[in-house]
Amino acid sequence: MLSLPSTVRVYAAVGTVDMRRSFDGLAAATRTVLQQDPMSGALFLFFNRRLDLVKCLWWDRGGWCLFAKRLGKGTFKRPPAADATASAVEIDGTALAMILDGIDLRSTRRRQRFEPRVLPQNAEFPT
Repeated sequence: MLSLPSTVRVYAAVGTVDMRRSFDGLAAATRTVLQQDPMSGALFLFFNRRLDLVKCLWWDRGGWCLFAKRLGKGTFKRPPAADATASAVEIDGTALAMILDGIDLRSTRRRQRFEPRVLPQNAEFPT
């Protein structure tokens, strides 16, 4: 079970990445391909060409963390990109867990949830 705080940002690469890369190579791909800062504390997800291997990179306070998952059967499904020119898709922790479980996000339907609205700092609460 993967449990992430809701404040953690997760970016999934839309394209494929050479999976021979390790910490430094994936950090460089984060900078060049995804146009993100790899030391921001966000999680970065990379897929191989056959979509049977995924690597997750993130910077912890003391160094790099790298997780990999290879499927024995089947393939991972990349999250759908809203823009055809996008190099990455931002997803939440729930979507990350579903991807790692092999669930196709295109076939799922997300229902509306309550989200409290954020008031400006100087605003007063309605009475």
